[in-house]
Amino acid sequence: MALKALDIFKLTPKKNCKECGFPTCMAFSMKVASGAVEVSACPKMAPEALAKLAAATAPPMKTLKVGAGESEYELGGETVLFRHEKTLVNRNRYAVKFCDCMDEAAVDAKIEGMKVVNYERIGEIMKPEFAYVKYNDNKDNFLAIINKIKDSDVECAYVLEVADADVAKEAVAALAGLKPVVIGADKDNFAAMIDVVKADGLALGVQGANLEELYTTVQAIEAADYKELIIDVTGETVKDTYVNAIQVRRIALKEGDRSFGYPSFVNVAKLANGDANLEIALSSVFTVKYGTILAVEDMTYAKALPLYALRQNIFTDPQKPMRVEAKVYPLNNPDKNSPVLCSVDFALTYFTITGDIEASKVPCWLMIPDAGGYSVLTAWSAGKFGGSVIGAFAKECNIESYTDCRDIVIPGKLAVIKPDVADNMPGWNVVVGPLESMELPKFLKEYAANH
Repeated sequence: MALKALDIFKLTPKKNCKECGFPTCMAFSMKVASGAVEVSACPKMAPEALAKLAAATAPPMKTLKVGAGESEYELGGETVLFRHEKTLVNRNRYAVKFCDCMDEAAVDAKIEGMKVVNYERIGEIMKPEFAYVKYNDNKDNFLAIINKIKDSDVECAYVLEVADADVAKEAVAALAGLKPVVIGADKDNFAAMIDVVKADGLALGVQGANLEELYTTVQAIEAADYKELIIDVTGETVKDTYVNAIQVRRIALKEGDRSFGYPSFVNVAKLANGDANLEIALSSVFTVKYGTILAVEDMTYAKALPLYALRQNIFTDPQKPMRVEAKVYPLNNPDKNSPVLCSVDFALTYFTITGDIEASKVPCWLMIPDAGGYSVLTAWSAGKFGGSVIGAFAKECNIESYTDCRDIVIPGKLAVIKPDVADNMPGWNVVVGPLESMELPKFLKEYAANH
């Protein structure tokens, strides 16, 4: 349980030195208790007090770093069950399944499939983040598949499901430096599996026949002084898995039991058993409830488009608008003769209109002032987007240095602000754009034809 401000204050040096940035040790303690500042911000805290406070104020779920380079991901670290309570921290990730029963052609097809799904949505790259390779009994093919994926140009992290410690050692050696997740520790082999992962600090996946067995195995591994863990909550049925996932998360976050305070793994491919539609449905369920890594049979656009949109919506901080940087954006290689378009900094609006402007092939400058991260109508009604805002930002960014053209296009739904924009941008011709973003390509092509 998190410490209160007074508990934290009792461990501070009580010198009120202000080196932490706060006027008193009590003020510092209150900020630490609220989660606004780290304990380490106090330079005079005794090491033993720091250790105690760090443990007490740490999230109830451990944060793990897995993978390497551009495929390094943080998992876990959650503090709430529901996004509206505060915010969710580290989004879940999707893994494409491989197994040693596959022939070379099937492996090649899956690798090519992983390359296909790679697109941007609201500033985030959407792609399969993990390759999940399962070992049955064909060691040579298991290792060959791992090496084949590694030697391809697919950028991903790895999940290896292998309960044989000797085979696991060879697989980990093949992925040296790439920090794979190794799933396969159970009540019988956990000591040997700890030996596989401990030297490199790899995440170790724990399995069990039921929640009780999972819990006791996790406690045994913790007693052996290893806590880089992931809990495989996959059960024999969808119902078992759903119950496991919720119970593990609830016990960790609501009851404060850190033995279940680890990220989770769900083998959706196993549960769906070849039914592609069921796999999409189950992936959606466990994206929400509470799979950290979800293994799927493959990832196609039909699966990716709904799943990644769902994930992005859930892991967007509800307390912070999704916004882009306020500045002038060049689209389609504009020059001194290109017009200026103006819109708001709400990310969804920005990425929608930039896609439509790019589709028009017409060179434009897109001026994005600070509109509070709101949509067009919301920003206008809140006083964040209007003639004075647009005019002030035009001066701030010196838009006249970008182009000799003096046409500025404003959103069609805000035709009412045209006179206000004209008053605040003397010498400019204010053009009212279309009502809908999808009409921009036609609008801009007609504009270009007439100028």
